[in-house]
Amino acid sequence: MNPHEYCQLKAAQSGSSFYYSFLFLPQERRRAITVLYAFCREVDDVVDECSDVGVARMKLDWWRREVASLYEGRPQHPVAVALAEVMGKFKLPQQQLQEIIDGMEMDLDHNCYPDFASLRVYCHRVASVVGLLSAEIFGYQDPRTLDYAAHLGTAFQLTNIIRDVGEDARRNRIYLPLDELREHSVSADDIAAARETDNFRRLMEFQIERALGFYRQAFAALPAVDRRSQRAGLVMAAIYRALLDEIRADGCRVLTRRTSLTPIRKLWIAWTTWIKG
Repeated sequence: MNPHEYCQLKAAQSGSSFYYSFLFLPQERRRAITVLYAFCREVDDVVDECSDVGVARMKLDWWRREVASLYEGRPQHPVAVALAEVMGKFKLPQQQLQEIIDGMEMDLDHNCYPDFASLRVYCHRVASVVGLLSAEIFGYQDPRTLDYAAHLGTAFQLTNIIRDVGEDARRNRIYLPLDELREHSVSADDIAAARETDNFRRLMEFQIERALGFYRQAFAALPAVDRRSQRAGLVMAAIYRALLDEIRADGCRVLTRRTSLTPIRKLWIAWTTWIKG
């Protein structure tokens, strides 16, 4: 298995909606974005799959050194080797790849966030930075497209947080800002016990509206000249907004179930969004 086959397998195995947004890209850009996604999966898996915090930190430190080695022309890991092959074509700053690792490490340091300002730092590192790197791969002419990419990354991460409230709680993590829980009279114990009260539903409606606000900011920031080149992000946004619609229609029952779209529905949304341009 060569490095690019490894990255393709890593992306496909995740089952993520991101995979569907890549399908219609030209081969060179699809290969590059798949490699970037595989890198994100590798460092995210360190945190999600390693129960020993000390070992997880060691592995993330290894990835920091591997990224540095990549830019020195000495990659070892298959993902880093694949990154080295696409870096000549696309501008992927080392600082941003390192910032993604910093964001993943925040999950080792925090299992909750006091307010949205602190949560937004996390969202920026693990998602907005990915959006900025993706914009480089997709290509753009107007630098304002980077504002679009950053807002869209935050919107995606907020959508993930909304979808995964129950799953995260079972892993002793609460990404909903604690001050907003208090404002809606919802306790951490309520979330841990999966109490889907009216207060909790109002809290989730608030979270959904904020996520939708970031989608609107992203779309407003996207210059017309770059809309076609950035279609992969628009595909992802269409899939994720459909997911938010499903969560809302289901009464925001995210504590007891994980709402998802079927693969065929994701593919249909991806295709119809792509052909609209």
